[in-house]
Amino acid sequence: MYYKDKSYIAGLADGIKSVAIGLKTTMRELFVKKITQQYPENRKELVMFDRFRGCLTMPHNEKNEHKCVGCGLCQNACPNDSITVTSEMVEEDGKKKKVLVRHEYNLGSCMFCNLCVLACPHNAITFDQSFENAVFDRSKLILQLNNPGSKVAEKPKPQLTPEMQAKIAAAKAAKAAKAAKETGTEGAEKSDDTPATKPARQYSPEMLAKIEAAKARKAAKEAAAKAATEQPATEQPKDVKPEETK
Repeated sequence: MYYKDKSYIAGLADGIKSVAIGLKTTMRELFVKKITQQYPENRKELVMFDRFRGCLTMPHNEKNEHKCVGCGLCQNACPNDSITVTSEMVEEDGKKKKVLVRHEYNLGSCMFCNLCVLACPHNAITFDQSFENAVFDRSKLILQLNNPGSKVAEKPKPQLTPEMQAKIAAAKAAKAAKAAKETGTEGAEKSDDTPATKPARQYSPEMLAKIEAAKARKAAKEAAAKAATEQPATEQPKDVKPEETK
């Protein structure tokens, strides 16, 4: 319907315009620098782009240390089970700690989705730019990412700013002053022989009368109990004659 509504001249003008746009794009790309890589002739100087995903690796520093703590999050995130993390619990300084034993990566089943790299909280694994991974034996595609004898790198201690150091010093001084004050108060209390007297409570007249009545009842009860416990003097029987004096 669009072309039927237009005249012959208008349709011809639209065609020429479309051809001109195409030629413009072609002529512009004709003078752009070529990016075709002459592989394998340029194998030594070939550098892939930054987002290229070649093979999964675990970077190590000069001390043969890595950042992997053996948490297993990369293994759980892998959809093809290409990663197998083996760890064990060891005791250091009286505390149990999980350490990495073996980080196994199956390149043959990896689909380079980058989910394992995103799931790692310590940035311990990453993809390099290697792409020549063809081998004749499939078992060679199973790689161990952690180097033999490697260990996890220790975290550097945080650097305190001068303001934080001043606050910590002030808090320590205040704590020491409080402890000294409490120690001095306890020493003064121990050196004083007379204990501290509590202020006497104030009673109402009715309460005082009740207290006096209770005291009186208590005294009477104690007197009756005392009288009951005392034994009366026993009289000598009449039929017993007194001993004659020599």
